[in-house]
Amino acid sequence: MEIYQVHDKQFKPYISAEEISICVKRLASEIERDYKDKQPLFVAILSGSFMFASDLFKNISIPAEIVFIKLASYKGTRSTGNVITSIGLDVELHERDVVIIEDIIDTGRTMHAFLPQLEHQQPKSLKICALLHKPESMVYPVNIDYLGFTIPEKFVVGYGLDYDGLGRNLPAIYQLV
Repeated sequence: MEIYQVHDKQFKPYISAEEISICVKRLASEIERDYKDKQPLFVAILSGSFMFASDLFKNISIPAEIVFIKLASYKGTRSTGNVITSIGLDVELHERDVVIIEDIIDTGRTMHAFLPQLEHQQPKSLKICALLHKPESMVYPVNIDYLGFTIPEKFVVGYGLDYDGLGRNLPAIYQLV
């Protein structure tokens, strides 16, 4: 088993690149089925979802658009409790079918703070697609419409997820030892 060192922490393999690829294709298929006669707008939450959003979008063959927004609540391995918007949404959502792409939903704090902002713009529909979910961490309930993996309460890096900026470039997901 290959251990990766990221800053002062060690991480072990958890979800392989192959498992992620299969999961992304499944999620894309589910979304295409639900939006086959529509033109959804995907809103990818940066920075963590960039790899997932890219791979998911490459597997979507229906007409669709994608935009990016930067939200953050993590510093190190813990949530700060504050959600910061550093790059805002510059697209009109009124009467649009919107799918939010998130890398991980753990406490639910980010979506709890962000969803009212989106709902205020009165989209036709609003759904969430998350690669990872930590149900044991939930503080604010969030309905995840398209879910990749349910994982335990352990910190993870790779495939876009980081530990203080490092580890995002790993092609698989690694769990804190």
